[in-house]
Amino acid sequence: MQEHLNRARLSGKKIGFVPTMGALHEGHLALLDVCKSNSDLSVCSIFVNPTQFNDPKDFQKYPVTLEKDIYLLEKRKTDILFLPSKDEIYPNGTASLRHYDLGYLETLLEGKYRPGHFQGVCQVMERLLMTVAPDDLFMGQKDYQQCMVVKRLLKIMQSSITFHACDTVREPDGLAMSSRNTRLNELDRKKALAIYQTLLYLKQNLKPGDLFPLMMNANSMLAANGFKVDYVEIADAESLEPVANWNGSQPLIALIAAFIHEVRLIDNMLLVE
Repeated sequence: MQEHLNRARLSGKKIGFVPTMGALHEGHLALLDVCKSNSDLSVCSIFVNPTQFNDPKDFQKYPVTLEKDIYLLEKRKTDILFLPSKDEIYPNGTASLRHYDLGYLETLLEGKYRPGHFQGVCQVMERLLMTVAPDDLFMGQKDYQQCMVVKRLLKIMQSSITFHACDTVREPDGLAMSSRNTRLNELDRKKALAIYQTLLYLKQNLKPGDLFPLMMNANSMLAANGFKVDYVEIADAESLEPVANWNGSQPLIALIAAFIHEVRLIDNMLLVE
């Protein structure tokens, strides 16, 4: 793959990269569409990274649909599928991997509820980025905090790769597309829509001042639909630091993570850009 990409580079071609863990859906394919329209050569990787799962059961249950994924990539005319083994990504094992200084990003929201998760994200992303060496990297805004972490990683790597955060792709009823949605039964799939509806409620009812009552109502909406809530947070859209009292102009994002039975779903929505 590297030889092929090096030849493309020498001929002046621009390389775009979409990293995934497979179980591809329209959200991933939308990323590939943006990648293809901005690049001469599109690369998609599929690798279910063990180091970013703080719950081993979650890793074991992560959906693997490789044949379908390959079919979708071929249909979308993706140029290269990079399908590495665990030994290719971690030739020396996963026991003594580098630790990355991610600052406060590791202490809140996903960092707080999934300790070690973002270290795992950085461990695999640095290896993928060094292997593919793309000009442009495309990731989905549904994983808003992860996008911020990867941007931080690019700075740590002193990389010239251009990062593109692409809009969240939703089902017709508003549910954010996710590989984990395939684990929802019919009833839970209907209940899952409460996350999107709660985000809309926050956006539509946002007013300057104390935001605590608004977030309490949002928590109640999710609980009423059978969710076990990890967090409902309104944060600064640029730093992700929580905002308890809004001045009426600060850019805000609402973020939610909650379990419906054993399936953990996340979503976010910009409230003020």
